[in-house]
Amino acid sequence: MLNYLFKYLETINFPGAGVFAYISFRSAMAVITSLIISMLIGKKIIDLLKKKQIGETVRELGLDEQYQKKGTPTMGGIIILASIIIPTLLFAKLDNIYVILMLLTTAWLGMIGFIDDYIKTFKHQKSGLEGKFKIVGQVGLGLIVGLTLYLSDDVIIMERVKIPDLTAREKLELLDPAAPYYPQGEVVMERKSTKTTIPFIKNNEFNYSWLVSFIDEDHRQIWTWLVFVIVVIFVVTAVSNGANLTDGLDGLATGVSAITGSALGILAYVSSHIVYAKYLNIMYIPGTEELAIFASAFIGATIGFLWYNSYPAQVFMGDTGSLALGGIIAVFAIIIRKELLIPILCGIFLVENLSVVIQVAWFKRTKKKYGEGRRIFLMAPLHHHYQKKGYPEPKIVTRFWIVAIMLAVISILTLKIR
Repeated sequence: MLNYLFKYLETINFPGAGVFAYISFRSAMAVITSLIISMLIGKKIIDLLKKKQIGETVRELGLDEQYQKKGTPTMGGIIILASIIIPTLLFAKLDNIYVILMLLTTAWLGMIGFIDDYIKTFKHQKSGLEGKFKIVGQVGLGLIVGLTLYLSDDVIIMERVKIPDLTAREKLELLDPAAPYYPQGEVVMERKSTKTTIPFIKNNEFNYSWLVSFIDEDHRQIWTWLVFVIVVIFVVTAVSNGANLTDGLDGLATGVSAITGSALGILAYVSSHIVYAKYLNIMYIPGTEELAIFASAFIGATIGFLWYNSYPAQVFMGDTGSLALGGIIAVFAIIIRKELLIPILCGIFLVENLSVVIQVAWFKRTKKKYGEGRRIFLMAPLHHHYQKKGYPEPKIVTRFWIVAIMLAVISILTLKIR
């Protein structure tokens, strides 16, 4: 919103108004504002949650410290959501399609998580919102995001295209003396594309159309986008559930999300900067520079929430926060064409997810085979396995953060290591 005010101030030559045009300035203001918001409203929301007796319901897990957490205020994800949305509204360009999608993702999954927490807390149903309704909500968001990226004319990339590969219409429009040619018979152009990035591979672009190359050319495009939308739905569902499973120890999901968000912010910035994109030989995606502002608000919100969520936690984020954090990371990665990097970047979420899948599958298989279910881990998700082994909770969280930092650095290194 302030973007429009400063544009007006710039037209009347107001001193210093031009600084608002810089992404670096607006990103810095977004992270500072989100930190201030989370710090200021955090204590008030915690007190309100205590007053309303909105506390954590503890399940019997056989863990030493579990009953110490009983009654700790939950639904603290409201602090995170407010600290992301308000700075983004203030400092980002609200006509940017990518910013709109990120705000929608934050509000959409935040609402699903809020309903889940509400049912657990006020209806006293420990299972919360039925899993099928969560899945419907996640699939619905994936469908909206995928179709928007397909249908919106604002979603484009700049790419080199070999002249023989141009369509007849593109040749008429682009093959003129002023067109920016490359010596190898290529032209630089804006176009809608189903390309994404494959980490560690030279010429690391993957086109979803390759998956449907057996379909005739007249119908291939629509099938390509159908495959893309299915991938978007899968990624959104998997990562949001992964963040939800990771949120089991004080500060674990919050810290991992802050680290992951920092890496995504860097990737978004270099992808939106034509000079850096050309130097790094990566996909240039116009418009994604505004995502650096959203990422800054995200980082500030998660770090600010850690003030209250670090061990021993004064508040838990609940599904209100965890579902939103995972969905934000998923959609952000999809927009900047880095969804195939998620197994590395979100390695903590992936391992937590896999530990549950492996545990359940092995238990069912051994029960069917031997009449008694057996376990691979002492308890799943994985962080509870280490609790059962006797590791202190802060040590587990800190070591998971260290691994998350290593994975974030590796993800950034994929820009050059191929």
